[in-house]
Amino acid sequence: MITRIAAALIAACLAFPAAATATTIKIDEVTSPGGIKAWLVEDASIPFVALEFWFVGGSVLDPPGARGATHLMMGLLEEGAGDLDAQGFAAAREGLAASFDFDSARDAVTISARMLSENRDQAADLLRRALNEPRFDAVAIERVRAQVLAMIEGNARDPDDIAGTTFNRLAYGDHPYGTAQTGTAESVAALTREDIVAAHRAALTRGRVVVGAAGDITPVELGALIDRILGDLPPEAPARPGPADFALDGGVTVIDFPSPQSVAFFGHLGIDRDDPDFFAAFVLNQILGGGGFQSRLMKEVREARGLTYGIGTFLSLADLSPGMLGQFSSSNDLMGQAIDVVKQQWADLAANGVTQQELDDAIRYMTGEYPLRFDGNGTIAGILAAMQSDDIPVEYVTNRNAYVEAVTLEDVRRVAARLLRPEDLHFVVVGQPTGLSPGN
Repeated sequence: MITRIAAALIAACLAFPAAATATTIKIDEVTSPGGIKAWLVEDASIPFVALEFWFVGGSVLDPPGARGATHLMMGLLEEGAGDLDAQGFAAAREGLAASFDFDSARDAVTISARMLSENRDQAADLLRRALNEPRFDAVAIERVRAQVLAMIEGNARDPDDIAGTTFNRLAYGDHPYGTAQTGTAESVAALTREDIVAAHRAALTRGRVVVGAAGDITPVELGALIDRILGDLPPEAPARPGPADFALDGGVTVIDFPSPQSVAFFGHLGIDRDDPDFFAAFVLNQILGGGGFQSRLMKEVREARGLTYGIGTFLSLADLSPGMLGQFSSSNDLMGQAIDVVKQQWADLAANGVTQQELDDAIRYMTGEYPLRFDGNGTIAGILAAMQSDDIPVEYVTNRNAYVEAVTLEDVRRVAARLLRPEDLHFVVVGQPTGLSPGN
């Protein structure tokens, strides 16, 4: 079991030295003897290392008849491996004061590992067994399946989840993006052990993994550790589906839900990360709805008119379909007015752009908060893995703020006219809003 001292040390290790900022950290690009790429921020001041393994692919690899298989499979990786059953695996992990987190998303499955330097080799061996020798015992499958089904049932009663799920279904249809990565109650109930084994074989491959690491480990040690953990996984990954065509026109879809408040999820097609106008769009979103209380939508929809408590927008950078999306809630009698104001602000920015003051404020905030993200070796390892998964070069960490500062008023105005299309905005509203008719 984890001692109090070990637990306290793990908590302390999460704090990276204050001097480590986006402009000062040194990133080593590592290639393991087996050919696996990794990025490392080395720091030996605390006997602790954080590892992030991101396998690009995720739930989009689920075949049509087995939606949710990848999500269920990832939930089973800590339910026993090799000769260790679920209880034995948990005891072994706790005895090493190690932490493993297995997660899935549409475009990737991720493994986060945290371990003390003194137990690093043993923790790595345990993680290797989890990834390479999962038991997928029948009793564990049924236990985790029940947990997933309970979550799906809960999501079906959550207006926010209903709104987002419905939006994706309408936008992407039969493409995997059109189904929640958890699958449906029907698809999860029908999953077999063979489906789970197939999902494991498809999702966890050396050919599509990126690795981020931070803490007390050298590049040579990291290379050997990576091969130790991942070396026996299949080398090649199956093909991912093609691009997800955004097939949702402007309009409103209402899902009847008994509540005094309605929830809206809205948006239209967005912009790819590798588009030359991406940073201008990034700054534009900050001004429109990404900047909290300073954003246009918060000022107009909440502060000026009192139509919502909060509203936000974001650039969705999903691998197979970018989006310009947002969400808010409002009372049933005010939802129609709130939608009108959102459309008006969308149209005003598209036609007239932003002011110099808005641009200056957005850039000041965005460049100021960026270094604060590098506040722990776990966070840093995650950033390094995410950058690699998105094909972002290592020098981005140093240059990112310069890219933001280079955005001009003309850039933002041009991109606003290009990107913001109020006539294409589709709102999925869950509730019983006054004056809006139920849809599908």
